[in-house]
Amino acid sequence: MVLALGFLFVGINPADAGYDKPYIGETKVYKAKYEDTFVHLARDNNLGYVEIRAANPDADPWIPGEGRELILPLRHILPDAKRDGVVINLPEMRLYAFINGDGAPETFPLGVGREGLETPVGQTKVVRKTADPVWRPTKRMREEDPELPAVVEAGPENPLGSHALYLGWPQYAIHGTNKPFGIGRRVSSGCIRMYPEGIAKFYELIPVGTKVTVVNQPIKLAWIDDELYLEAHPDMAQAIQMEETGQVSRQKLTDADMQQIIKVAGDYKDRLHWAAIRTAIRDRRGFPVKIGRRPAALRDIPSALESQEEAVKDVNWEEEDRKAREVLEEIYEEDGSEKEASYEAPGKKRTLNP
Repeated sequence: MVLALGFLFVGINPADAGYDKPYIGETKVYKAKYEDTFVHLARDNNLGYVEIRAANPDADPWIPGEGRELILPLRHILPDAKRDGVVINLPEMRLYAFINGDGAPETFPLGVGREGLETPVGQTKVVRKTADPVWRPTKRMREEDPELPAVVEAGPENPLGSHALYLGWPQYAIHGTNKPFGIGRRVSSGCIRMYPEGIAKFYELIPVGTKVTVVNQPIKLAWIDDELYLEAHPDMAQAIQMEETGQVSRQKLTDADMQQIIKVAGDYKDRLHWAAIRTAIRDRRGFPVKIGRRPAALRDIPSALESQEEAVKDVNWEEEDRKAREVLEEIYEEDGSEKEASYEAPGKKRTLNP
């Protein structure tokens, strides 16, 4: 089976010592004050700009409005990577540091590489650390901006900020910034930026030699108790759309996406709420939403077609299955085209669109 990049099941590997939950934090609702803006709320709550924009797509990022309820997306499903050292998930623009033993990882929002200067994916390590780093613009940077000096000493004009942790990849580092409103955006030349207060804390926590793993997982899945959650972020191309408009180009589930969701659901694939799945994939709001339950947890189930906050009680699963089939037909057969690949749904075989 070919698995879609990004649809990943977060499970607990017995070989991974330490923190044993598939998530950290809790999503909160905040009542805005008159003076609030998204850039300030993001920084005050250890969030990046795109994170808070995606979670509140209908709010004005500069004047949300006094008394308006805003979602602070502070619950995060952990990336599907070994819980060792530092794990960075680029679409989330977020870092997880597994340094607390059995405790939850430390987490920080990030600024990452812009289009054409992407932050690389793979594994490296911290090779050295520097407080008050000196910045030496690369040849490419000085060709793009001939007014750049050859060297920028430590201070308020230095884009590396107060601290830098240099990686095994030449010319890449995790560092601070003198432009904190760029955190949670694709703005760098490939390096990984952190808020000034974030990098100061991170610098003290992370020793030289720490493993750093960078992944690209826009969509994550996890069973939390008896409920299956899906967390969908804008992918690297969609992040710019989300930053500018609060929305992304709509896209259908692929055959491989469907295969992975069904695989993660396992014996409970007939309990999946396909309308909620479609809505989460379409909107990319960046916080976990329930998409299914095990039979032992037949409580409320969110109705993504109406509201994230409303719920349907006393679920009639036969009726839910009928509705799910209708949703699947709308998703996969609305343009009339088909492709060879197919999957087994309960009691029926469907062909999927490209």
